[in-house]
Amino acid sequence: MSSTSTSRGPLDGYLVVDLSRALAGPHAGMMLADLGARVIKVETPGTGDDTRSWGPPFVGPEDDQQATYFLSCNRNKESISLDLKSDDGVAVLRDLVRRADVLVENFRPGVLDRLGFSPAQLHELNPRLVILSISGFGHDGPEATRSGYDQIVQGEAGLMSLTGSGPEDPQRVGVPIADLLSGMYGAFGLLAALLERERTGKGQVVRTSLLAAVVGVHAFQGTRHTVAGEVPAAQGNHHPSIAPYGLFSCRGGKVQISVGSEKLWETFAATFGIDTSRPEFAGNAQRVRNRPAVIEAVEEAFAEFDAEPLLEKLRAAGIPAGKVRTLDEVYEWEQVHSQGLVVDVEHPVLGKVALPGPPLRFFDAEEGTETTNRSHAAPPLLDQHGSEIRNWLAGDSGQAGVQGPGA
Repeated sequence: MSSTSTSRGPLDGYLVVDLSRALAGPHAGMMLADLGARVIKVETPGTGDDTRSWGPPFVGPEDDQQATYFLSCNRNKESISLDLKSDDGVAVLRDLVRRADVLVENFRPGVLDRLGFSPAQLHELNPRLVILSISGFGHDGPEATRSGYDQIVQGEAGLMSLTGSGPEDPQRVGVPIADLLSGMYGAFGLLAALLERERTGKGQVVRTSLLAAVVGVHAFQGTRHTVAGEVPAAQGNHHPSIAPYGLFSCRGGKVQISVGSEKLWETFAATFGIDTSRPEFAGNAQRVRNRPAVIEAVEEAFAEFDAEPLLEKLRAAGIPAGKVRTLDEVYEWEQVHSQGLVVDVEHPVLGKVALPGPPLRFFDAEEGTETTNRSHAAPPLLDQHGSEIRNWLAGDSGQAGVQGPGA
């Protein structure tokens, strides 16, 4: 479908003050920026966000190296450096808070209070402010003061026990999934709070944590324990409740299949000559209990195929299947580009660079035309917009909510 809209996004007009650093909070802030909000990133003078130094890889000239980590989670934002222990920094932040719709922070619990910006103090400045606060293990409870780091939380929240080749091989997920999920849950929660503000006129505090985000996506693995009393464990690249579903070897490669219904199983077995009369194959429950026999039968049938011809045969039979792509293959894939998942931006140091794009698209319900905002700005240099923001604050009326359409 064509894109004819000049929309800047559904959050156009909202102002977000992003005090967060590293990944959880910045990811939430980037989601809001992608949706059209004006996001002002407040950074520590001199060093900025921690991720500006996380590398390699670094790119760009030797005297102005840029961390690709920082580039991954800060597009469409403005940057201002503020020392929040100085009178000037406090004054500028107070001015920003008065105008903001949202404040995002992921300090350890109590830090913002000690800086003079507790929730009560923030709401005294701006009663309509929605505050998103992300911590490692929660803002209360016996371990509230623990620092939250993604891999530690992946272990503590049970995810690593479910990931790996087997129970003795716990593995982390290949991206910082606890950080990313907490940012996503946080953005979801604050949007709900903004919606409620339209009814009540008052902002509120939204809290989540890396721990809560990972436990929140335990899904069927969680109820295996809470309801069935089982303790799930890692079992490699095969689904714990569906068979066959997973990664299988063929001649010279591997493919993935998902046989999620009895109808699909019958089609799959007929296509590859697998004997469905065997008692261990009688139904999904029997196949799950006898997974080694299922894997053996499937890989025996696949042994005569190379990967690409096998994938074609699976597709022709209507069996969901795919391969394991490397990231270079992903970002060269036409389907990825068709979904807007790669965006080009002009960086002040690096020039034109490609970034992973936002995952949401918007369409006019009547016309069917795409209204997604396709205009994106590069992640900012440290304090790149500091003077501009200060000038704006000096010339603005300073009334709370002036950036928010719900004011």
